[in-house]
Amino acid sequence: MTLFTKIINGDIPSFKVAEDDRFYAFLDINPLTKGHTLVVPKLPEPEEDYIFNLDDQTLADMIIFAKMVAKGLQKATDCKRVGMAVLGMEVNHVHIHLVPLNSEKDMLFSNPKLQLSTDEMAQIANSIAHYIDEEP
Repeated sequence: MTLFTKIINGDIPSFKVAEDDRFYAFLDINPLTKGHTLVVPKLPEPEEDYIFNLDDQTLADMIIFAKMVAKGLQKATDCKRVGMAVLGMEVNHVHIHLVPLNSEKDMLFSNPKLQLSTDEMAQIANSIAHYIDEEP
């Protein structure tokens, strides 16, 4: 069982941003910028760790779910754009990084990670979730 499966199952706490029956979005605990969010599929065992091994429908649906999250993220953080990255090297579970951007440098994974309080993380997650809930 992967770390992300434990988060999806509620065995490890997270700052949930959005969820449906197939996908889960939550704040990265080591964010590049405020609002840095991870989008993961709810996959049966064994979990897949490479996005391009997903079947076409799951991949397409995951991108559409990420788009919905990105729109809420952009409204909540008032950033210029939301960057998307797929690295997948650090956790053996498919995931997409959504990073609020005001410059391209915000997307450098070599940048120091932010240290945010639990209260601030909860406030950011609630704000993003609020804007997602407003989407038609």
